[in-house]
Amino acid sequence: MAQKQSIHFLLAYELLAANFTANLKERDVMNIRNKGNGIFKRLIERYDTKLDKNGICGKRIAERLHTLSQIGLTADNGSNRPGYSEDEARAQELVSSWMKEAGMEVRRDGAGNLIGRLAGKRNFLPAIMSGSHVDTVPNGGHFDGTLGVITALEVVEAWKHEKYQPVHPLEIVVFADEEGSRFNGGLNGSEGMIGGRDIEAKKQLIDRDGYSFSEVLQQRDLSIDSYKNATRDMEEVALFIEVHIEQGKRLEKENLPCGIVTGIAGPCWLEITFYGEAGHAGNTPMNDRKDALVAASEFISKVNQLPGNINDTAVATIGKQLVEPNGVNVIPGKVTLYVDIRDIYEQTRDQLVEKVKHLAETIANDQQLKVAVTEKTKVKPVPIKKEMQDLLARSIKEQGIQPFYLPSGAGHDAMIIGEKVPIAILFVRSENGISHNPQEWTNLADCVQAALVLKSFIEDLQTDWEDDNLS
Repeated sequence: MAQKQSIHFLLAYELLAANFTANLKERDVMNIRNKGNGIFKRLIERYDTKLDKNGICGKRIAERLHTLSQIGLTADNGSNRPGYSEDEARAQELVSSWMKEAGMEVRRDGAGNLIGRLAGKRNFLPAIMSGSHVDTVPNGGHFDGTLGVITALEVVEAWKHEKYQPVHPLEIVVFADEEGSRFNGGLNGSEGMIGGRDIEAKKQLIDRDGYSFSEVLQQRDLSIDSYKNATRDMEEVALFIEVHIEQGKRLEKENLPCGIVTGIAGPCWLEITFYGEAGHAGNTPMNDRKDALVAASEFISKVNQLPGNINDTAVATIGKQLVEPNGVNVIPGKVTLYVDIRDIYEQTRDQLVEKVKHLAETIANDQQLKVAVTEKTKVKPVPIKKEMQDLLARSIKEQGIQPFYLPSGAGHDAMIIGEKVPIAILFVRSENGISHNPQEWTNLADCVQAALVLKSFIEDLQTDWEDDNLS
């Protein structure tokens, strides 16, 4: 009987999601139904319901992850919900309905962010904020961003069950366009919330279909003016905590469900061009060549060794290379490559940048070539205060989990919000470290553990702050 009720409940959610996805062809809707429980079945089949406690319900988390997965579902069973798209809007609307059912007041700001607010006993106090995003990369997974939204909402559902009201208000934010797949640069929702960004630069953004940032906003009943006016007084926010999948393998290697992020790495991108001399591959002796690709190859090999000489959180990656003239029988005369350098500490990140630049110049000089180095982008790292890490460690211990600390190499909305308020980030284990891919996966037990840690963290803050006010 319970199983039938679960199936009926799930079918209702599927139909609701299908309604939001009105542009799906009838064949696609039938495919959704014919997949049975989809990711719900995989999530729930090995889940131990003994993990349900303190009002946190694994089945509800699984149902909601599943239902959201049906919006923007791809043929590969991935997710395609670009920022400011109809599918992102439908996903936000679905989350909005869940927020309202949980007793939250819901609004949308001028940057397209969805904000649900649960009143606190002292509603005038700064809010504790949590959440993430529901937009995805093309053919991405079903946990990136979405899990942070669902776990935050699950805390409110648990409080509703327990008839608990926090001292401080709680706000859950679904940030718009975090991934940036539409304009090759994301975090537009969180940037709109804190303000201070170059609006003229954003006006120049054009998506792959030729629509400007302004036109895309208008499609969502927003505007450049509403975006500018979305800037919020961040004194209204006490802190922001984001739950997010790790998108790496460290937690999996440690066999831990979740871990504490110590900081968000700031990327610096270098464009490096080696100028040699193109020539005939057959008629130019080996000792009389200026081969730009040979220099680039030596550079690539040695860059890989540099981060370890700085610290254990620095990384450097060369993921793009252009060879000219790019002919089978032509000595490469010009090679342009791009180095992505990251660390959670600005000082050591910049040390690594200088070492990479020096390496390029040294190799060019040794091989009698010319080299040009251009800094394409540079973003400040966001270290997370030890106080926030300690508070999160306490909540993790309360769930019987060993605290584990790790950096975030990827940017998140917390990186932007962290410019104005204290932040904390809880990473959740990713299976095989896969993300931005239909194979992205986090098991339900880990999702539930993360929700329990988040709930404990927010409740402990209420107690700490209330004790401070009474002392």
